[in-house]
Amino acid sequence: MVTVVDYGIGNLRSIEKALEHVGAQVLRTDCPQTIASAQRLVLPGVGAFGACINEVRQRGLEHPILDAAARGIPFLGVCVGMQMLFEYSEERGEHRGLGLLGGRIVRFQNTYGDGMKLKVPHMGWNSLDPHKPSFLLRNIKAGAYCYFVHSYYAAPQTRDCVVATSQYGLDFPAIVSSGNVHGMQFHPEKSQRSGLQMLKNFANHTEST
Repeated sequence: MVTVVDYGIGNLRSIEKALEHVGAQVLRTDCPQTIASAQRLVLPGVGAFGACINEVRQRGLEHPILDAAARGIPFLGVCVGMQMLFEYSEERGEHRGLGLLGGRIVRFQNTYGDGMKLKVPHMGWNSLDPHKPSFLLRNIKAGAYCYFVHSYYAAPQTRDCVVATSQYGLDFPAIVSSGNVHGMQFHPEKSQRSGLQMLKNFANHTEST
């Protein structure tokens, strides 16, 4: 059973349908007790970091999410859901995240050192550059393309958590993992075969394997 956190914002139905498509049983809920006792947990997210984390807290879901993560279950954050795993975001002021991963969420610049002009948000297909093995990348070829929509990216305290990067003016984390906590900056539910395979890998994974 994969539990999807419903805090009223995000790509809830699309991530739910994608998980069902790869054979997972899915429960979408805003019940604190159900979230705290989840077997696998997915935290989706679309839009602004501050609005998302505020809804999580106002609905009393922060501590149940942290309790579930502390039990060692497979826990996946998607897009802004991945960003909320970190300590702080600089999007429209400073906002405190869940603090499960060390680091901040910062904005892409419109220009970088070589003078290359970038459109922000970073939107569309981009390739993955794996940096270390992960169950999330089973049956995924290096250079696989995934679908991104974001203006901010994770700047971890250390690179130890970075599983794969993509390039947009700089190399930014596309997949992160630390212990049982995992994140994807892209939208796996919109990333066709590669994204569905990664969701299948997550749905079938136990942290002891």
